[in-house]
Amino acid sequence: MNSTKNIQAYVCLGSNADNAAYKISQARSCLDLLPDIRLAAASPVYLTEPQGFTEQPWFLNQVVALAPGADWNARRLLDTLSSMELALGRTRNPETDVLRYGPRSIDADLLLYGMEHSDDANCRLPHPRMLQRAFVLIPLLDLAPEICIEGQPARCWLEQLAYQLEGNKIFQ
Repeated sequence: MNSTKNIQAYVCLGSNADNAAYKISQARSCLDLLPDIRLAAASPVYLTEPQGFTEQPWFLNQVVALAPGADWNARRLLDTLSSMELALGRTRNPETDVLRYGPRSIDADLLLYGMEHSDDANCRLPHPRMLQRAFVLIPLLDLAPEICIEGQPARCWLEQLAYQLEGNKIFQ
């Protein structure tokens, strides 16, 4: 349909499963099939060093830009991303998921929904940890080099991080 609101939403996809590239491809396909939402662009895929719990495989990460139609809002998109994660094999169990940054078959984080700000515990926007993550900011800047977050260019946030970029590998 149409995107009368001209909202741009950004989602970070990630996986460190054995078939991580396939999982990210599946997630992109799922997003592309959503009604009244357009997959507008996708960054390159980056190989990312694990953070927090480092004794696990490296991650593949990619940011996608979505153009949602008038019937969409941030909460609906976040709920849709959670359902997509479950459909693609992600399991969530607060009693057994002791590793916040542990291995995962697929992760789909809503980073930004237009200029929307929300402190709702279930839908915080911008994503509360995105400014600390080179694996989010680098692919986001591939798609939107001039984007500002919290009143500052994303490039400035990235410059404050200790990271290394070697080809498609992000060390942080």
